[in-house]
Amino acid sequence: LPQRLASLAATAQEETWQSRQQLQAQRQEMARLQEELSRARQDGERWASALQRAQREALEREATRGAEQARQQELIRDMKERLLELLREKDALWQKTEGIDTPLPSPVPRDPGLCARCHKDFRLLSRRYNCSRLCQGKVCHTCSVDMGRHGRCCLICYQQRHPQAT
Repeated sequence: LPQRLASLAATAQEETWQSRQQLQAQRQEMARLQEELSRARQDGERWASALQRAQREALEREATRGAEQARQQELIRDMKERLLELLREKDALWQKTEGIDTPLPSPVPRDPGLCARCHKDFRLLSRRYNCSRLCQGKVCHTCSVDMGRHGRCCLICYQQRHPQAT
């Protein structure tokens, strides 16, 4: 019996030692898991804080965008109003100038020996040109414009034909 008790005591000690080893391993595992839990909570807090910051920034951007859009709409409205004003002014000016006729070239002088524009005498060195446009008058070299193969025409007829040249 004492041997049996010694054997049971040895077995109990061995089981106790194994239980203590398991308990120590479980405590270490628990400490490691608590540390991971703590890190996970900290990460969660950081992510929550980052999310709140991102939401705030998004709201601020949206408010800024809304203000910018309102400013642009106001600018567009002002531009449309200005365009309407300019169109009204254009119409008023067009109505004022509607009855004004463009000046006709001056009539041809009766003396065929004078330039129709500057009234200079045609001589041996002063050549006479027939205006090939509206007035058909006789003009000198100075008072005419070369139209290439179409001949020459007086300055007034040329300016009426080509208003952008003035």
